[in-house]
Amino acid sequence: MEFLLTRFTENWMLLRLLAVLLLLFYLVAMLENFLILLLTVLDQNLHMPMYFFLRHLSFLDLCLISATVPKSIHSSLTFTDSISCLGCVLQLFLVVLLAGSETGILTVMSYDRCIAICRPLHHEAVMTKRVCVQIMTVSWFSGGVLGILYSVGTFSLNFCGSNKIHQFFCDVPALLKLTCSAEHATINISVAIGVCYAFSCLVCIVVSYVFIFSTVLNIPSRQSQSKVFSTCLPHLIVVSTFLVTGAIAYLKPASDVPSSADLLVSVFYSLAPPTLNPIIYCLRNKVIKSSLGKVLWNFRSSGII
Repeated sequence: MEFLLTRFTENWMLLRLLAVLLLLFYLVAMLENFLILLLTVLDQNLHMPMYFFLRHLSFLDLCLISATVPKSIHSSLTFTDSISCLGCVLQLFLVVLLAGSETGILTVMSYDRCIAICRPLHHEAVMTKRVCVQIMTVSWFSGGVLGILYSVGTFSLNFCGSNKIHQFFCDVPALLKLTCSAEHATINISVAIGVCYAFSCLVCIVVSYVFIFSTVLNIPSRQSQSKVFSTCLPHLIVVSTFLVTGAIAYLKPASDVPSSADLLVSVFYSLAPPTLNPIIYCLRNKVIKSSLGKVLWNFRSSGII
């Protein structure tokens, strides 16, 4: 009826200290992504496809970090490791749904940058509001389908023996170690579909940037090249961070009894993209920094701050 999540350490003081650190990172990530949501909604200058996708990316990051970290903070503070079977199913579904949707959105953002740079005169005609909403719906739908497949595939298996999950949240690889089912056909099909989906998204991103770089390198002016590169560099860094941290977390050699370092790698994968994405976009984006300044000035003028 329930599973036990793995503690980072058995030391009570270190566990409390880790909970405080997780809480600080969580609050910072929440604040950053909420600011992006607020700015892209309030500022009319940010009502463009690029910032429409960025708004949804921030919302996904908010949900993704909220699906795992608060439970870990609560467990560390209360020194309890249990999670109900239903809670585990829900957590697994949300993590897969949100990660799959974020992969789709990052792919769409690379396509949007490709159209904006390679065919600037056709950008508004191609990336209309209706098209953006349709593409966003497809990204969310793809993540939802993957979430259902992985959840159904994992929990259709029989679990026996230990109920201790060697992970700080309910994850497919950790749960598969607890199953006693000889046949994993359903989850194998789900994993195959997920791999094909991720690989196709990666191919689309690579192809988009091949077109972007080939177009930029044909621009005679170095200043113009630098300006164009600066518009797509944040997205490239965000994609790299998301893929690299995911590869480190899931492609490292599996161990039957993970160490604290293995758990910290998973924590880094859960914290790094949601925390770094807003910083990466804001540091090099003059429009967002200008919008933030205007919103803060309006709040100050209104006496809110």
